[in-house]
Amino acid sequence: MTATTLNLPVVASRRRRPGVLPGFGLSMGFTLVYLSLLVLIPLAALPIKAAGLGWEGFLAAVGTPQALAAYRLTFGAALLAAFVNLVFGMIVAWVLVRYSFPGKRILDALVDLPFALPTAVAGIALSYLYSTKGWLGKPLYEFFGWKISYSAAGVVVALIFIGLPFVVRTVQPVLEDVEKELEEAAASLGAGRWQTFLHVLFPAVLPALLTGFSLAFARAVGEYGSVVFIAGNRPMVSEIAPLLIVSKLERFDYAGAAAISTVLLVAAFLLLLLINLLQAWQQRRGGVR
Repeated sequence: MTATTLNLPVVASRRRRPGVLPGFGLSMGFTLVYLSLLVLIPLAALPIKAAGLGWEGFLAAVGTPQALAAYRLTFGAALLAAFVNLVFGMIVAWVLVRYSFPGKRILDALVDLPFALPTAVAGIALSYLYSTKGWLGKPLYEFFGWKISYSAAGVVVALIFIGLPFVVRTVQPVLEDVEKELEEAAASLGAGRWQTFLHVLFPAVLPALLTGFSLAFARAVGEYGSVVFIAGNRPMVSEIAPLLIVSKLERFDYAGAAAISTVLLVAAFLLLLLINLLQAWQQRRGGVR
């Protein structure tokens, strides 16, 4: 009897060893029920409620000038804020990973402040700071003529504030896993700093950047609490789509609110699908290399 034969019962017993959680059937059933109650059924209720308007009624509800202006502001501000966080979130993550300095732990903890801070508190604080009489808004208004609070620019500022942690916390662990020896090897081969960044670091962190961008954008599209205090909420000027949904609910226009919510839901799904395709393409590209 060979050693391989003796090892077969051991391998078989290891395969039959039960896991920590119950069997696949029970665990999968609990997962499906849990996700259905909390995610799938509530999301499915939106298009079902909107379908009660009919196709023409749905188009009329989502295509009003006020709704179109709210879409432009919501998605435009969310994209701009996500791009800003993409750049500066990468810089913040790089500083936290690659440098040691006094107060580093405090700065690292401050990154998570938008997660813990109530959005209404953030909105009130930002609206005061960036008002024409605030600490930051007053010099911007006096020297440059920029009015931040109670304008569309205030929406972007609020969305940058709440979206930064998503990029930093997504990129930070990836940068920690990138070995410094790769940068040193590139430098020893004559690569400059930009060449090292573009050909060594950037491909490694690109999937994480895309994930952080998508999370920041999705969070910004659905943000309400921090925006309503700083935006001014003027229809056709600084009214976001979530606020329009709330205003329709206050007027008991549940079908109209569901129709606008469906538009936001479809846009979020399309964005996540695009990001997943980009990540899969990047992973295949990296595997080929």
